[in-house]
Amino acid sequence: MDPYKLGEMEQKFADLIWQHAPIRSGELTVLCAQAFGWKRTTTYTMLKRLCERRLFVNDKGTVSVRMTKEEFQAAQGEQFVSETFGGSLPRFLAAFTTRRKLSSQEIQEIKKLICEYEEDAHDGTAF
Repeated sequence: MDPYKLGEMEQKFADLIWQHAPIRSGELTVLCAQAFGWKRTTTYTMLKRLCERRLFVNDKGTVSVRMTKEEFQAAQGEQFVSETFGGSLPRFLAAFTTRRKLSSQEIQEIKKLICEYEEDAHDGTAF
């Protein structure tokens, strides 16, 4: 099971939790019944799956976030670049820009990210 790939309903369920967490599991079953037409058992089965993937934790009936949506999306992106481009971000950008040109704003945002990363690297705070 790939921890950073979610099916359509898993993604919708995760989004619902991220939107409402922390949330009591009983309240979550009510939300899922309204949003997806799920039975209580379906909600708990899906919750168990996503807890096993370490996205959420169900502690004494309270569902909390273990991995934020942003952290999860970053992990998905890292996995995609790793699997598809051998972990090379430059190869990914080269492939991406052959089909779609970057706007001036996107170029400036990328330059800003690189400059911030360079500053962190010089400060010794980069990962």
